[in-house]
Amino acid sequence: MSRIGNKIITLPAGVEVKQEGANVTVKGAKGELTRSISSQIEMEVNGTEVSFKRPNDSKEMKTIHGTTRANVNNMVVGVSEGFKKELEMIGVGYRAQLQGNKLVLSVGKSHPDEVTAPEGVTFEVPDATHINVSGANKEVVGQMAAFIRSRRSPEPYKGKGIRYVGEYVRRKEGKTGK
Repeated sequence: MSRIGNKIITLPAGVEVKQEGANVTVKGAKGELTRSISSQIEMEVNGTEVSFKRPNDSKEMKTIHGTTRANVNNMVVGVSEGFKKELEMIGVGYRAQLQGNKLVLSVGKSHPDEVTAPEGVTFEVPDATHINVSGANKEVVGQMAAFIRSRRSPEPYKGKGIRYVGEYVRRKEGKTGK
């Protein structure tokens, strides 16, 4: 039994869900998202509630059922509240600047790395060592945050690099003179 798939999504005020064939469109204050879902999963919109039903109890249907419900719920949360990932830079001389919709990273390389924000994603730089990635699409926000982090992942000896706020980096002991 899919516990996630059986949960009902309650739509907040100002959010509208439409289904046209296999495509689901969710509109809200933060934007509009469209995604195709499995044609085998039946979606029902009743006023401010959205529910999903599967045709049988096979393992494949159970997984598609839960995944479909989670994806549509993420779309609803994204267009109403939005998603945000926070990154911090640790290291001497590591800093970030915002130039239009480009993020310029100085992370100890011979050249600065430039990251352009895709459509629907915004970068904020509250100070030189913190970066906020926000947007309505959870998948794209997570991918952009991971891409920025990959420009200089945290290393285990000094802990220098770009990491998520609150991320624990396991430290290694360096060489001992013994």
